[in-house]
Amino acid sequence: MISKLGQVMVYVEDQEKAVKFWTEKAGFVVVADEGSEDQGLRWIEIAPARDAATTIVLHDKEVISKMSPELNLGTPSLMFYTDDVDKLYADFKEKGVTTGELINLRTGRSFNFADDEGNYFAVMESLEE
Repeated sequence: MISKLGQVMVYVEDQEKAVKFWTEKAGFVVVADEGSEDQGLRWIEIAPARDAATTIVLHDKEVISKMSPELNLGTPSLMFYTDDVDKLYADFKEKGVTTGELINLRTGRSFNFADDEGNYFAVMESLEE
């Protein structure tokens, strides 16, 4: 049986640019930086915190497309949660992150944002008490 989602693979054009976005603008940390460009394969694991249950692994889109041309390398639709959507929205705006409108949904307040390669993601205010 599957017990949890461990990693989400995100395929990017520029790994360094992607790491910079996620760490400097989104506040993530680098959990691991494995392999090397010299070896032909490098992957960078990031997460909102070191002990996060699920991480994102940034892969070089061009390298992966050559290794596994059958893979769908499109950006997955990811929904992140935050305890303070207003603060995060203001922080992203201040850092120049492309953001959509902050909207009210039946399930909570939410907005979309884009990384520096134009990949869109969403974030929602966590309603857990």
